Amino acid sequence: MLYMIGLGLGDAKDITVKGLEVLRRCSRVYLEAYTSVLTVGKEVLEEFYGRKLILADREEVEQEANNILKDADISDVAFLVVGDPFGATTHSDLILRATKLGIPYRVIHNASIMNAVGCCGLQLYRFGETVSVVFWTDTWRPESFFDKVKKNRQNGMHTLCLLDIKVKEQSLENLIKGRKIYEPPHYMSVNQAAQQLLEIVQNQRIRGEEPAVTEETLCVGLARVGAEDQKIAAGTLQQMCTVDLGGPLHSLIITGGSLHPLEMEMLSLFSIPEKSSESQSIDGL
Repeated sequence: MLYMIGLGLGDAKDITVKGLEVLRRCSRVYLEAYTSVLTVGKEVLEEFYGRKLILADREEVEQEANNILKDADISDVAFLVVGDPFGATTHSDLILRATKLGIPYRVIHNASIMNAVGCCGLQLYRFGETVSVVFWTDTWRPESFFDKVKKNRQNGMHTLCLLDIKVKEQSLENLIKGRKIYEPPHYMSVNQAAQQLLEIVQNQRIRGEEPAVTEETLCVGLARVGAEDQKIAAGTLQQMCTVDLGGPLHSLIITGGSLHPLEMEMLSLFSIPEKSSESQSIDGL
């Protein structure tokens, strides 16, 4: 059996009782290590779970999945995923591969950023399509995701922006030369995402377009959701450029315009203080 086990969002103790019981009886336990990270490292997880973990990077999961599935038809193999197992399309692919090989599977769910963002007070059923915001480079500065933000705003829906994670990535030079040398892990902050979004807004104005988002659009920055030091800040997109949310992982929500009174009241709990160095608080919060 292949077991896909969600680990939740915080630390080692966020795994479910059912998930912990299953992984402790598996012959091999893989830890997916590229779509998200917990607030603790592999060693802490191993100590709490009482099992050695095999790190599975993007290359292994997407190109060498058969190594993970080896003997899973005659023994139990666990594949651990931060958040919920279906938080990334890669994991659906692994299940499809297992099914084609005649390997049964079972999924043990857990909290995901997709539902945990409700902690800020915005109502989950008012969210539209989720988007990913990637790190720009000198030669690659995609803006196409902004069309989805626009569509969500037109429909009065909030947009959850998942911010880029770079883990075990190679520089262009090392990639070209075939050198297995990797860059240090790099996690996009709310500040970086907001700055890129504002540049897209400016680009649209230069092209004579009416941007669906402006500097004054109400946004919510979230950091380390599910952890004890979780942080939330509500303010304008401009304020998101400077608000200090601390270490990774960060997420950004662009609100859908008109808010329910309960949403407004909840966001007021996280309003950036008027006297903070970032800027002034949101009107009405």
